[in-house]
Amino acid sequence: MPIPTCLRIACFLLLLTVSGCDKSAKKADQTAETVTASVYQPHPYVEVKHPDWSKNATIYQVNLRQYTPEGTFKAFAAHLPRLKDMGVDIIWLMPIQPIGVKNRKGTMGSPYSVKDYYGVNPELGTMADFKALVAQIHSMGMHVILDWVANHSAWDNALTTEHPDWYTKTTDGNFQPTPWYDWEDIIDFDYNKPGIRQYMTNALTHWVRETDIDGYRCDVAGFMPVDFWENARKELDAIKPVFMLAEWESRDLHKRAFDMTYSWSLYDQMHNTTMDKKGIGGLVEYMAHDVSTFPQDGYRMLFTDNHDKNSWTGTPFSQFGKGLDACIVLTGTVNGMPLVYSGQEAGNPKQLKFFEKDVIEWKKHPNFDLYKKLFALKHKNHALWNGAEGGEMVRIFNDKPDQVVSFSREKAGDRVVVIVNMSDKQTIVALQSKNQAGTYQNLFKPIQNVLTGKDRFAMTPWGYTVLVQGK
Repeated sequence: MPIPTCLRIACFLLLLTVSGCDKSAKKADQTAETVTASVYQPHPYVEVKHPDWSKNATIYQVNLRQYTPEGTFKAFAAHLPRLKDMGVDIIWLMPIQPIGVKNRKGTMGSPYSVKDYYGVNPELGTMADFKALVAQIHSMGMHVILDWVANHSAWDNALTTEHPDWYTKTTDGNFQPTPWYDWEDIIDFDYNKPGIRQYMTNALTHWVRETDIDGYRCDVAGFMPVDFWENARKELDAIKPVFMLAEWESRDLHKRAFDMTYSWSLYDQMHNTTMDKKGIGGLVEYMAHDVSTFPQDGYRMLFTDNHDKNSWTGTPFSQFGKGLDACIVLTGTVNGMPLVYSGQEAGNPKQLKFFEKDVIEWKKHPNFDLYKKLFALKHKNHALWNGAEGGEMVRIFNDKPDQVVSFSREKAGDRVVVIVNMSDKQTIVALQSKNQAGTYQNLFKPIQNVLTGKDRFAMTPWGYTVLVQGK
């Protein structure tokens, strides 16, 4: 029986509809696959391109005022061979600009009270002296960053009369220190004003162009908008690859602005363990957060001292007591870049005065050899390199979890195993180290250690063992 024409037309239209739906479904599936590929793929958080020379670098902070009796660039230069021998890569100079006189603290004032962003403090030398120092540092294979104070200026900086609108004001319309702080010797910039942003960025680029420095340590960097720093980094990198250290502890600064931020958290946890006898729970928590929450390619600056922790009274001090060496070993082996502050390698026994002259007493001290061993290991063993170039900290569980920190790091065929007794009690610790089995060179003893997975170590109070494998 022939099929009616109307039925044939209906069937044809139905086929067209089904075919169209099928094509639409396939197109939708393809679109979904495209969205999945782009949206759900992981992307690195850090977009900053680190200078290649920073990947296994160490850093040293120079307090020029207290470093020598002369307190000058030329006098400091005589110490460069010693610092190179210790394994220092980045020389961080505290601010070198002229210091404000109005409302200054003490007789010499704070180097963080800047009177002229384009000048050199005559107490330190001349611009020619500074350029010569930078050239000498470079000739020795090291790099130099300059401390930069962008948040505030001295009361008698020329900008106060030339551009008073660039500063924040009290409700009475007067200049003010950074709100809520007792920084009476400085006054606060207003980064809601485009003028100060342009001025400060031009000053930053000027010093890189004119003196060939390699970057900056930026004072209280978190007090200024992130977008200011991101633009400044872009303009600086257009001149040469720079290294930027922020005095702050925040992941947002790592995205497009800074290579490295402070790890006050590690300092605090080490202090809690050594001086406040709170056990190692806080240290373990720090390691856990470092592995799980910190950007993989961000650098953290690790320290047992710096000018903020050692700057005011001129009195004897001991920040970590008998646990200092153990803390130095941690800062040299956990994820991050170790810092040495002026005089630490000489066992400086006092807090340095900040607003007066207070010269460091230079002498031979075991700290120098400890830093030298740790820095040499960092330079050659990929596991300890910085950021994504280094190995993740993997916890090695042990039977003294309230007393002993133990972990390994591995990268590019290199491995380091670190065991630190963060207590004043002698102990024997058993490690669950089957994943680290192998033969290692002991960094601090002329012996080899073989890990089998059932390993026991006798640990002295505040004792440490660092085991090394490498190509």
